[in-house]
Amino acid sequence: MYKFEIAEIIHQPNENVTLIFNDLSGSYPKPKAGQFLTLSFTFGEREVRRSYSFSSSPHVNEPLAITVKRVDNGEISRLLHHKSRVGDVVEVLEPQGLFFYEPAPERLRTIFLFAAGVGVTPLYAMLKTALMAETKSKVVLVYSNGSPERTLFFNELHAWQAQFPDRLEIVWIFSNTKNLLNARLNREYLLRIVQQHRLAESEALFFTCGPVFYMDLVRFTLLGLGVPDHDIRKETFHFPEEEEDDDEREEEEVDTTAYNVVLRFQGQAYPLTIPYNKTVLDVGLEQRIKLPYSCKSGMCSTCISQCVSGSVRMDYNEVLTDREVENGRCLICVAHPLEEGTVIDVL
Repeated sequence: MYKFEIAEIIHQPNENVTLIFNDLSGSYPKPKAGQFLTLSFTFGEREVRRSYSFSSSPHVNEPLAITVKRVDNGEISRLLHHKSRVGDVVEVLEPQGLFFYEPAPERLRTIFLFAAGVGVTPLYAMLKTALMAETKSKVVLVYSNGSPERTLFFNELHAWQAQFPDRLEIVWIFSNTKNLLNARLNREYLLRIVQQHRLAESEALFFTCGPVFYMDLVRFTLLGLGVPDHDIRKETFHFPEEEEDDDEREEEEVDTTAYNVVLRFQGQAYPLTIPYNKTVLDVGLEQRIKLPYSCKSGMCSTCISQCVSGSVRMDYNEVLTDREVENGRCLICVAHPLEEGTVIDVL
């Protein structure tokens, strides 16, 4: 664990807040643009972790910062919005996440960033990185919001566009516009944007962050255009506090068997009994095993593990490919064993 001090709190539009930090240890690893920061809070004997994308760029002379949207029933987001003060010290983990941009100064690229609402946060870090660490690339930000007044980083993005008028193009999409054809991103609009703004002979990369339906629209449209799947990268913003109501869940048959498994971590083997209504991570933490985790919702890569024998099912997965799952990879934060004697290696 590292310790950060809150140096500044900036209130942003649409119930967002940016927290700017001082690294008290002086040795915090340099994050990649697009990665996230995990904050750890202890309430009595209960530890709660939440992850938020860095809005700061490692290639800009600026302090580390995250931007957090307020969630009505969110335990940690409400704490950060309403109770945090300059000078508070928080415990954090090292930067994590597979959704990031690696600059390549010698290559000619068109970098398309598709953002909706607070999903712009990691893409803002990527945008700044590409502009500052490269000289040939062009960045195209396609940014959907309700109105200019509700748009996160609205003034900051205009400043970046003024600084790089030839290399940064921003397509503002506001749902309150009178031009209904351009009020929301749709397939035809997306195709026009890509065809209009892609540099000739350039390598094109596509990053998207926002609601699942928004990212599906982007991905399937680009696949139909012939873009290789590995050039389309996504980050889903999910808040653990946002639970489905019981009457919204689809009824499905549930295996209520408790299975005995062996969890192997850091050279030790831990026999665990996993009830049907708990995940492998849940039981491991109850046994005070210091397992790696962050989101607890299958949205990040922190707890990637290998199912060596037996099998598991996952409640949700936004990280692993179908091939990786077929080869036994799993996320223990959402994993339930399906066979007695399942063996899992925590990577």
